[in-house]
Formats: sequence, structure tokens, C-alpha cells
Amino acid sequence: MLNSSEFRASAADQLAAAASRVPSLTAFIGLDGFVDEILHVVDKRHDAVRFDRVPTIAAYAARLAAAAGQSTNVELVNIMTKLGGNGPIMANALARFGIGVTYLGALGWPALHPVFDEFATRAEVHTLCGAGLTDALEFDDGKVMVGKHYTLKEINWANIAARYGKEKFAAKLASSDLVGFVNWTMLPYMSDIWESIQEELVPAINGPRRKIFFDLADPEKRLPADIARALDLIVRFQSKFDCILGLNEKEAHEIAKVLGLPSGPRGWEGLAGLSLEIQKRVPVDTLVVHPTAYALAVSDGKAEVVAGSVCAKPKITTGAGDHFNSGFCLGKLLGLGNATSLLCGVGTSGHYVRTADSPGVADLVAFMRSWPSN
Repeated sequence: MLNSSEFRASAADQLAAAASRVPSLTAFIGLDGFVDEILHVVDKRHDAVRFDRVPTIAAYAARLAAAAGQSTNVELVNIMTKLGGNGPIMANALARFGIGVTYLGALGWPALHPVFDEFATRAEVHTLCGAGLTDALEFDDGKVMVGKHYTLKEINWANIAARYGKEKFAAKLASSDLVGFVNWTMLPYMSDIWESIQEELVPAINGPRRKIFFDLADPEKRLPADIARALDLIVRFQSKFDCILGLNEKEAHEIAKVLGLPSGPRGWEGLAGLSLEIQKRVPVDTLVVHPTAYALAVSDGKAEVVAGSVCAKPKITTGAGDHFNSGFCLGKLLGLGNATSLLCGVGTSGHYVRTADSPGVADLVAFMRSWPSN
């Protein structure tokens, strides 16, 4: 597992040397959109202002389990309200790097929801329907996302054609350095959209191969046949794009189950071996998996692993994975190797969870050079 001071210094130098190329890069990302409420769960309240939060998911689960047959009251405290959804968070982070971003998704209807106004100042944004809503209950050891997804049924190919335009979509698909389709799990018509894109738009694409990124986003609730179809559609994009499939650790094991693969031993070595087997059966250009403490990427039958920067008391965790994805894609767009791109990813997420803010390229370089230990 890589992450020596020498490796970080070399990666920082490479990124700094390539920084001048970032403003010339373009990205076309979609298609979800949420308004996120970041919430803490009250354990004990001392007065109108002061309270102790429930620290862990396990403690919260125990509290709920103890109420079985009796009922209980749970108080949630709003810490912040922010733009949400895998797509907007990833796209906003890419825009903060200085990449020219176009975003299409569920950002409010008929006008943008105000939570996306700042995003719209740094990216070209287009909305298709009302945003979804998420209550993000954050704990020291993770988060519980409670979503309201009823508007996302309006994200379909007919509405894309009517409310954005098939020709505009085709032009962005054919010209952007990075295309990203994320949050497949919560968009019930995403697979149909991919199929329509492949039938109607992909055959006309010519020129150099560019990057296309996919994030399934916790597919546990979807049927195995639906997941298998999505994986097959993703692989088909390899005909014209270099495909990157991003997973977290939980998702990697869920995909392995769908593919009939044994989970194998836990730990980074076991996950690296499992990822190699997944990539054989889902032959995308790059498979990237990002647990909390490290991240790995598989290309050409080789797995590379980079340790992350674990934060014991994060300011925010919702969106950390999307920030990892933006940093990894930045590295890949700049032609950096998988290991250096992984460091860009864990560095981007590391900066974000400590500051609740997306880094610019200079911030990411500085983070790599300083690399906090907690």
C-alpha cells in the first residue's frame, strides 16, 4: 500500500506541473440532484442550545431497537442545508478545480432550487425536474441517508429530449473530456437512458477516446437482474470511451455477489483480489474502489492501493465519496497514473471532510505536501 512522504511529494509536483492545463478541460455530468439536510441525532439535551449527539450508527441502532414495542422520540438538529446528490457534489468539486463543467439533472422545477444558486455561478447548469430530498444523519463512524426520491421518476429520455434537447446532449457527450453518469440506484430510468444513448447517439461519436465515469451508488435495494443489466450497459460504452467504474467497499461486495464471486478475506489485500476478479467480468478500462482508509484502482489486470487520510472527527462526511471521485477523475484527465490519481482522490476527500469545503488544485497540492495525520 502506497503513501510515503516521497510518493506524496512526487504526486504534488506532478499535479502542480499539470495545473495550468486544468482550465482547458471540460466535463458533462448528470443526472440526479438533491437538497441535503446534514443532521445530528440528539442523545442528551442540556439546554436550548447545548446537547450531546449520538456518536455512532451502532448507538443509534441500539436506541431504535430498544424502542421496539414501545415507540420513542428522536430529535434531529440541522447542521447545514446544502446541495446534494452524487452528481451535483461531484460536478461542483470538479468546477472548484477549474474544470469547465456542464451539469444536467434534478435541480428544481421550473426554476433552480436556491441551494444550487452558488453552483450555477461556477458551472453551466440545466434542470430537468424537482430535486430529491435527503436527511443525512451523520455519525463519527458513517452516515445514514434517508431519501425522498419521488421527483426522480421524471429523469427519463423523453424529458431529457423535451426539457434539455437531444442535440445539445449529443454535442456534450461527443465533446466533453469527461462524461459522468452517477447515482444509478436512485434513478429508476437510468439504464433505459443509457440504452437510448447507445442506440441513438454513440454510433455517431468519432475522434479520440475520452473518459466516462459511472457510480452505481449503493445498489443493495435494486434487483440482481437490474444490476447485471446496468453493468452490461456500462461495458458497452467501452466501444467509444475509456470507462471508469467507481465503487465503495460495500458496493464492491454487492457487485461481487451479483457476479457470483466469493467475497474473500477482508482487508485491503482481499479487496484488491476481489476487485481484480470483478474487473475481469466487468472489463472497463479502470475499476476504482474507495473504502474509508484507503483506495485502490485496477487497470490491465494490475491493482494499485493508496492509503487515505483518515479523519477522526470530520466536519462532514456526506459527499466524501463524490469528492474522491472528482479528485481521481482529475488525475486521470491529466494523464497521471492510477496511483497518483488515487492520491488525488483521497486527498480531495481528506480536505473536504476536514473543512466542509471543496479544494482547488492549489489546495490539493498543499494538502498532499502537509498530509495531516488525523
